[in-house]
Amino acid sequence: MAGLNCLYSLYYLDPMKKSRLEAFSDGVIAIIITIMVLELKVPSVNTDLWGDTWPALWNMWPVFLSYILSFVNVGIYWNNHHHMLYLVENITGGALWANLHLLFWLSLMPFATAWMGENHFSQVPVIAYGFVLLMCAVSYTILSYVLVSHCGKNSALAEAMGKDWKGKASLAIYLAAIAFAFYNPKISLALYAVVAITWFMPDRRIERRVHRNHNQSHS
Repeated sequence: MAGLNCLYSLYYLDPMKKSRLEAFSDGVIAIIITIMVLELKVPSVNTDLWGDTWPALWNMWPVFLSYILSFVNVGIYWNNHHHMLYLVENITGGALWANLHLLFWLSLMPFATAWMGENHFSQVPVIAYGFVLLMCAVSYTILSYVLVSHCGKNSALAEAMGKDWKGKASLAIYLAAIAFAFYNPKISLALYAVVAITWFMPDRRIERRVHRNHNQSHS
């Protein structure tokens, strides 16, 4: 009984450090990027008549474009994940599961990327890719809400996140892009790129709050 009480205290009462969550997330994201780059197949004379020429490389442009788009998206999540956790002192079991939920959808990025690129942006792969992007955004939103709920409404993280209109707009654009894919997948690709461009820089809301905390601590 004493052992169970100890476990209960450690898991539910004592604050859990965020360091292991950050380290695990960084490792998984690094593996995801590694898998994506390994999916880039080198043109070979055994499979392509002009495997060692520039035209052979040019024929792979859908694969390269898919890789670039996915690399940017994964990088965006890594950047903003790092910024968000910077304002968090400790985490809960719910945050661990919410983080795993995000990593699950990010881990599907290499498959969705390869399928879309190798099929030259045909309808179904573009829809599947959009669904993975949508679920990544949904899971990141869930993680942010879990962390804000844990830190409190008056916390630095809650103030930095605000109403999160940018995140909500991204979800709406992803839904629109998936719908457009049934009509024209190229429109969907453009919308995927628009979201990536808007999130390319780290979240300024959190950076402003970090700088404010830093200035207050030194004033």
